[in-house]
Amino acid sequence: MSLHSIQTPAESTYPTLQEPGFYYFAYGSCMCPVDLKRSLGESTHAYVLGPATLSGYRLGFFRRSQLRNCGVLDIVPDPTASVHGVLYYLPQRLSDRLDQREEGYCHETVTIHCQDRVYPRTRTYTVMEKLTEEIAPNDWYFNVVLRGALTCGLPEQYCWQLFHHMHELQQQEFSQQMLRSA
Repeated sequence: MSLHSIQTPAESTYPTLQEPGFYYFAYGSCMCPVDLKRSLGESTHAYVLGPATLSGYRLGFFRRSQLRNCGVLDIVPDPTASVHGVLYYLPQRLSDRLDQREEGYCHETVTIHCQDRVYPRTRTYTVMEKLTEEIAPNDWYFNVVLRGALTCGLPEQYCWQLFHHMHELQQQEFSQQMLRSA
């Protein structure tokens, strides 16, 4: 990639913010602006820039959320993969609330592709203490992740892959529970 292909969006491409902000790439439950609103205390629809892609990573459920009592999404380096998600431009005043929501995760600065533009220095979150095996999401988390992916226009094929991955993890967990109870 040449330096000429990296474009920092002009001020006019930001949502109408009258305050400093930051780019945020969401790939899990935060893709859903309704769910993000629940944590941040205000509507986030106006902050959505659109569907976006993170190259060189893949998704995995390498963290058990105590709050949700299930596996939750994480990103792990994989040079052959990419992760689709949602790019937001959030007001800086929401940064602490987002950090609080992402307890157990740490900031990672990544480069995101969104609508034929490159967004270097974009914040995302990655699990600090990754498990060695994936843990299935519960039905609530499964649904909110899919709702965010569909609502924000992620590619249909990716949504199906996400659905199948989560469903497969749930089926594996169910089979293991059946074996233990037998």
